[in-house]
Amino acid sequence: MSLAPDPSEQIARARGDLRMGVPIVIIDGPIGILVQAAETLTPERAAAARALPGDTVLSITARRAETLKARAYDGDLARIHVPEGADLRWIIALADPADDLRTPMKGPLRSVRDGKAGAHRIALRLAKDARLLPSVLITDLDNPSDFATKHDLTTLFTVQVEPLLGVSAHYHDIVHARLPMEVSDKGQLHVFRPDNGGEEHYAIIVGTPDRNQPVLTRLHSACFTGDLMGSLKCDCGPQLRAALAQMGAKGAGILLYLNQEGRGIGLANKMRAYSLQDQGFDTVEANHRLGFEDDERDFRIGAALLSKLGVGQVRLLTNNPAKIEMMQKTGITVSERVALKVGENHFNADYLRTKATKSGHLL
Repeated sequence: MSLAPDPSEQIARARGDLRMGVPIVIIDGPIGILVQAAETLTPERAAAARALPGDTVLSITARRAETLKARAYDGDLARIHVPEGADLRWIIALADPADDLRTPMKGPLRSVRDGKAGAHRIALRLAKDARLLPSVLITDLDNPSDFATKHDLTTLFTVQVEPLLGVSAHYHDIVHARLPMEVSDKGQLHVFRPDNGGEEHYAIIVGTPDRNQPVLTRLHSACFTGDLMGSLKCDCGPQLRAALAQMGAKGAGILLYLNQEGRGIGLANKMRAYSLQDQGFDTVEANHRLGFEDDERDFRIGAALLSKLGVGQVRLLTNNPAKIEMMQKTGITVSERVALKVGENHFNADYLRTKATKSGHLL
C-alpha cells in the first residue's frame, strides 16, 4: 500500500488549504487552474495571481450571480472577468454581500462564456465544504503540474475528484460511553467519524430502544446560538430540549446531533446571514445573497448513522418533510411523523413563517 494520500484524502487536504488561504491547483485534462478562496485571500497572493500570464476570473454561484445581476452562462455558476486594476477590495465586494445595500452598483460585470467550467464547479464545492463564502479567484495555468510542484501546492484531478464529490462518506463508530442525562440516567453517546475528513457527528441514545419497533428519533442539526446560547432568533434550542424530554418520558429514543450548523453553511456564514436579516432579508433570501441554496444540509448522514446503530424504522420528530423524504429514499422507514412545534416567540415569528412558506416546513 502506498503512503501517499488517495483522492479522497487529497480533497480533505485541499479543503484545509483553502480555509488557511493556501492556493490549490485543479487539473482537468490539458487545462489547469490556480484556485484561491476569496474569503481567505491576501493582497499579496491576489497580486501574485494577477501577475501570472493566464486569465483570471472570480467564480461565484448562480445564487450570488443573481444578486449581482451577472449572467450565469454555466447554469449553476458564473465566471466573472476580473478587470485590470481590480484589487482585493473589488473581489471581496463581489464575494461578500455585507455592503450590497450601501454599494449596490458593482458592475458592469462581464461573465465568461467560453471554456470548460468543471474545475470551477469543483472549486466552489470545496469552498462550500470548507464553510467559506462560495467565491473563488481562479487563474488559468499553462503548465499546472510543474507550477504545483514548484510552489508545493495540493493538486486535484477532475477525473478523480468528480466521482467523489456528493458521494456519502462511510462513518465509523469511533467510541461510545455511558452518559447519564437529566432526561434519563440510562444514556449513551456515540461519536461517528467519516472517512473523508469531514465533520464528526453524534448519536445520543436514550434508554434502550427496541430496534424491532419504530424508534422515536430526532435528526437535529447543530445550532450553537440556539442550543447553547438560548438564542430567540430560531426554535432550535427548544426543539432539542423538547425532543430529549419526549424520549425521556417514553423511556427510549435516539437523537442524532449532526454538525451541519446554519443549515449546512457553518457558523461564520450563518452570522453573515443574521447580519443580512438585520438589513431586512428573510432567512432564505440571506442564504441566496451569500451564494448558498435554501438548505445545504445532507440528511443522508442521518440515515447512515441509523443504519450503523441497527435502526431501520423510526417515528421521526420533525416538521421538515425533506427529512422524511430522504430517510425513505435511503432505506429508513418513517412509520410516523411526530410534530415538534415549540419555541415560537416575537423574535423568530418571521423566521418560522419563512420556513413554512418557502421551505415547506409543517408549522
